[in-house]
Amino acid sequence: MELTLIARVSDGLILATSIEGAGDGGDVNMVKYSTQAKTIFKRLAGAPQMHSIESGPYFFHYVTKGAICALCLCEKAFPRKLAFAFLEDIAQEFVNQYTNRIDSVVRPYHFLEFDQYIQQAKRKYADRSRYALGAVQNELQDVTRIMVSNIEDVIHRGEALNILESRASDLNEMSRKYKEDAKALNRKSTIFKLL
Repeated sequence: MELTLIARVSDGLILATSIEGAGDGGDVNMVKYSTQAKTIFKRLAGAPQMHSIESGPYFFHYVTKGAICALCLCEKAFPRKLAFAFLEDIAQEFVNQYTNRIDSVVRPYHFLEFDQYIQQAKRKYADRSRYALGAVQNELQDVTRIMVSNIEDVIHRGEALNILESRASDLNEMSRKYKEDAKALNRKSTIFKLL
């Protein structure tokens, strides 16, 4: 999660944000995405309670809860379900802590101390994402092992079929020879009876 903001729905005033680490080289892009987030906040009237908006290599996900809207910017690969769980979590905690003060605030970023909770929630949900990725990788390894085993079984079956085919061919040859020998013996027997 690259950016997290909480704003008042009625006027789009940003109440809290996560303080992102400086020096990544992405500060210029974050200003661009912050501006886009502010535009989203101003257009919340009549918007769905929960929504995702694509922006370049990222998605903005937001959740509206009462008088506030929590929004985060995530890479496209970040699971949508986790992003919404994160937003629900921070929105509920924000409402629980500041519900009586939300409408009276007049200056932006009034609740900067909420950043601690946002950072804690980010770590919690990012760990879940890593765990989910690890689980998928383990599952892929299991599937790979099963496929290799199946391929080996098919190869062994192929070898067994080749042996069976060879034996069937030998049996067919012996059967043909037996038939010829039986005919020859039958002819000799007939000639012997006639004489």
